[in-house]
Amino acid sequence: MIDQHLFKLAGAGSILKKLAVLEVLQAFLIIGQALSLSAVLTTLWQGKKLNWQYLLIFIVCLTGRQLIDLLKDKMLETYSSQEVEKLRQQLLNKIFKSGQSLVQSQGTGSLITMALYGIDEVRDYIKLIYTKVLAMMIIPILLFIAMLFINWQSALGLLLMYPLIVLFMIILGYAAKDRASKQFGDFQKLSNNFIDSLRGIDTLKYLGLSKRYSKSIFRVSEDFRHKTMAVLKVAMLSTFALDFFTTLSIAVVAVYLGFGLLNGQLPLYPALSILILAPEYFLPIRNFASDYHATLNGKNAFKRINELISRPMQASADLAIEPWNSKSELKLENLEFNYNNQTEIGPVSVEIKGYEKVGIIGMSGSGKSTLINLLSGFLPPKSGKIIIDGQKAATLNIPAWHQQMLYIPQNPYVFTASLRENIAFYTPEASDAEIMKAIHVVSLDELVSELPEGLDTIIGQGKRVLSGGQAQRIALARAFLDKTRKVMLFDEPTAHLDIETEVDLKKQMLPLMENRLVIFATHRLHWLKEMDYILVMHEGKLVQQGTFDELTKEAGYFTKLTQEMRGTKNV
Repeated sequence: MIDQHLFKLAGAGSILKKLAVLEVLQAFLIIGQALSLSAVLTTLWQGKKLNWQYLLIFIVCLTGRQLIDLLKDKMLETYSSQEVEKLRQQLLNKIFKSGQSLVQSQGTGSLITMALYGIDEVRDYIKLIYTKVLAMMIIPILLFIAMLFINWQSALGLLLMYPLIVLFMIILGYAAKDRASKQFGDFQKLSNNFIDSLRGIDTLKYLGLSKRYSKSIFRVSEDFRHKTMAVLKVAMLSTFALDFFTTLSIAVVAVYLGFGLLNGQLPLYPALSILILAPEYFLPIRNFASDYHATLNGKNAFKRINELISRPMQASADLAIEPWNSKSELKLENLEFNYNNQTEIGPVSVEIKGYEKVGIIGMSGSGKSTLINLLSGFLPPKSGKIIIDGQKAATLNIPAWHQQMLYIPQNPYVFTASLRENIAFYTPEASDAEIMKAIHVVSLDELVSELPEGLDTIIGQGKRVLSGGQAQRIALARAFLDKTRKVMLFDEPTAHLDIETEVDLKKQMLPLMENRLVIFATHRLHWLKEMDYILVMHEGKLVQQGTFDELTKEAGYFTKLTQEMRGTKNV
């Protein structure tokens, strides 16, 4: 019911020892509080004066308990905050190093949920479990020993009820765990659905499908609500049952003590002491049971985060390859990529040389982006050979390859930073004059003139809003500044732009492609005439390859594809 990895965190042994000492001290304070209060009440019942000494002991014990609770909370808050930040950093490092493969397999929304909401749940999980488990292990034992000396019959009666309560708590705990796991899984689906909806809202609105898609969001959210209510039902049922049995146990002991007092077989002082200690005896397990349901999401998040962190990393081929030049060669032989045990890409066999401009054409879903991710090293191939400058590699996840690569996707990322820092991302040493030249080349002069602080204006999320064309121009300006990287990968960079903006950008992009290896995935035909070689993708397979003239003369899929794109098929 408790994740064992929780006690393997760095510093767990030290913090647990300190908490154990505090729990032992608190148990003695509880005993002292009960005995002193019983002594005060017994003295008053016998018609004697108030015993200030016992009252002072009671106040000291009560105050000590509160101070210990405050100290435990402070210790756990500090420790849990430090550990979850380490977990968050490990998770973010894992995502950063794994790159596209981890994001694609888990979903953006799920990873965001883990890094933000999940980490906060783990913090609460650490705090609650550490203190509740130790309290449940230490306090009832010491109180039971004390009650044996006071009235062993009552102590044994309370002891007999304890296993039944634990058994009932375990049964309901497993039921709640199953429902909470399903709820947490649905929450991750809801997160992915929400992120995907935000990304595609413009397209959905343009196609008139936004209202229809809202029904899908409603169904997912309703499913999540139903599972949440199922968890709450089990939680309330178990809390009620636990309260009922503990109250019944205390009531049985109270009846036994009452008859003992009436028959004169039991003095008032031990009877009061047992009645005061009995609720404290069951309090740790009641607290653990009630908070256990509150920690289920934290447990699930902790387990999921550990799985992600321990997930095997994509193999990195540490080859000492030379910077790409006019004589460099890259060969792919029967390259395949599988996802969910299904062949998504392949087989792909192609040879790329020097500063060729290689176009990848195909309909949406044909595998263009996946092939780009394989060529960039973001995804590892499942089979096939990669030979770069005569050296064999299992993957293109090669540091030396990444260091000479410029990657421009459909939606380039704009950092929440100044325009200067965004443009000089690859070349932080660039001067303002060089940055302004890059801005002029990609026609961003108008944007700079509109910014209140010029190059120092903060752009990005929550700041200055940029259009798709402006974001693309910033990505091109980054490429213009970097003269050393000779490999450019474009993943449909103009897919979401209107034709006028695209034609304007094309004029600035073509000069950047000179003396560079360019791999350009697109579904726009006008780019193909600029390419030296073209790869034609269809349903994950490389069905044709060759120059534009060669493919045009063949009566293959390329001809059919171009006719469909032009709207001239069967005309």
